[in-house]
Amino acid sequence: MTHDIQIVGGGLAGSEAAWQLAEAGWRVRLSEMRGGGDTTPAHETDRLAEMVCSNSFRSDDPENNAVGLLHQELRRLGSLVMRAADAHRVPAGSALAVDRDGFAAEVTRAIEAHPRIMVVRERVDALPEHPAIIATGPLTGSRLAEAIAAETGSDALAFFDAIAPIVHRDSIDMSVCWMAARWDKGGKDYINCPLDRSQYEAFVAALNGGEKTEFKDWERDTPYFEGCMPIEVMAERGVDTLRYGPMKGVGLDDPRTGRWPYACVQLRQDNALGTLWNMVGFQTKLKHAEQVRIFRTIPGLEKAEFARLGGIHRNSFIRSPELLDSQLRLKTKPNIRFAGQITGCEGYVESTAVGLLAGLFTAAELDGRTVRAPPVETALGALLGHITGGAEAATFQPMNVNFGLMPPIPGRTRKADRKKMYTDRARAAFADWLERAVPEPA
Repeated sequence: MTHDIQIVGGGLAGSEAAWQLAEAGWRVRLSEMRGGGDTTPAHETDRLAEMVCSNSFRSDDPENNAVGLLHQELRRLGSLVMRAADAHRVPAGSALAVDRDGFAAEVTRAIEAHPRIMVVRERVDALPEHPAIIATGPLTGSRLAEAIAAETGSDALAFFDAIAPIVHRDSIDMSVCWMAARWDKGGKDYINCPLDRSQYEAFVAALNGGEKTEFKDWERDTPYFEGCMPIEVMAERGVDTLRYGPMKGVGLDDPRTGRWPYACVQLRQDNALGTLWNMVGFQTKLKHAEQVRIFRTIPGLEKAEFARLGGIHRNSFIRSPELLDSQLRLKTKPNIRFAGQITGCEGYVESTAVGLLAGLFTAAELDGRTVRAPPVETALGALLGHITGGAEAATFQPMNVNFGLMPPIPGRTRKADRKKMYTDRARAAFADWLERAVPEPA
């Protein structure tokens, strides 16, 4: 062997796992099928760590938000993904959003330049017999998915994940829209398109009547992930669903009226140049022509030019609480670890986190050691605990990191103080774990 460990999949989780192992002194073969003659329904390039949906890593607030806390923990562990995200961030209020092209190029350069990582553009169709991490993400190739199902003895679970449209900035009518963040937090980083009641109700009616993508027979019974619900599916749940969800006008003062709009569409900067803007929460399965027709009824977007229209793809994940041990090893084949979204975590940051942990656990095992899992009071530990046993296997669904995955704060506490108490406790637990469990990089 010319390597100590093989990683299958060059997304965020696979790239992070490869980096952690190489930094620990181990030789890595990173197998990525894109660039070797294969692709997926959602990817557009062969770059490692390509972001195929939003360009946001969500909140970067480590004091009051579980995602921001996870950012902080990943940075302290030397995460390559977080380093690249920080280097290519674009304005997004209190969120961490990135120039997706610059970000992916940065990760690709770092991985390909590392002397202990060999990137091989190849498709892997079977579970390896040697030490390996499967980080093929939610778009795992059909043959490998069949091999996983054959080994685990259970059917793969699946859900749909939808992609939001991206609009060219110079096609947005700023005489109608304005720049602001909700409650004026973090700067004027979002473009806001206001709708009055009649405009909003007409928009919802158009969504309900719009022509949708037809599903293949094998896709028809696949459930959606609640955190990435297509805009038209939300609209079907009731006329007010959107204006209390991604189109809420609360906390946004329209400078023309001095009042909150009845409903509002927000767009977030998608690249460093500020030329592309992502329609927040507008993932969709509408047909492309319908997207253009319906979204151009939004005030300020009447002449919108779309750099990318929305799409939809099938995401697969395994029943991790039943199949994996606390170190992310497949119980029936412990030379195999799983990492990233295929484990049932949801989101870029969460995928990165599970990839990082798989890398740390594998590096320790190759060195004849065992790294204790992070405490469940930390963001990393809470996420790991959920996917490896904390969730009910029979009803397991993808999950973002949140305070609900952590043990409750004991005693009576004021609601306003609770988030800070979670993060303070997490930092103390993380610092103790880091001091005892994680060695310095090689």
